[in-house]
Amino acid sequence: QVQLVESGGGLVQAGGSLRLSCAASGRSFGIYAVGWFRQAPGKEREFVAAISGTSGSTPYADSVKGRFTISRDNTKSTVYLQMNSLKPEDPAVYYCAARTGWALDYGPSYDYWGQGTQVTVSS
Repeated sequence: QVQLVESGGGLVQAGGSLRLSCAASGRSFGIYAVGWFRQAPGKEREFVAAISGTSGSTPYADSVKGRFTISRDNTKSTVYLQMNSLKPEDPAVYYCAARTGWALDYGPSYDYWGQGTQVTVSS
């Protein structure tokens, strides 16, 4: 069992940066792949990025490639999402999720979810 808590959301101007954190409690954090997903009002939840337990695999959605970077520090049981060059289409509630096994872009395959953190981008 693992519990996830996101932080770092807020209001930023277009072109600005934010770093989201996903802090996990529980044992053996390193066995979990962690994904970031986002959901904007009236839209389906979508995949953003994921990272395997050893950081060897980091898939990204095409819409964020080159702008967002996912990383993790297993000694702190935390995964980060560095978001640069934020665009007006990036605002959403951002969720982190964990699963054992591969870092996938398929949300229903994740077993544990955080409560989300709001990201707002002003133009």
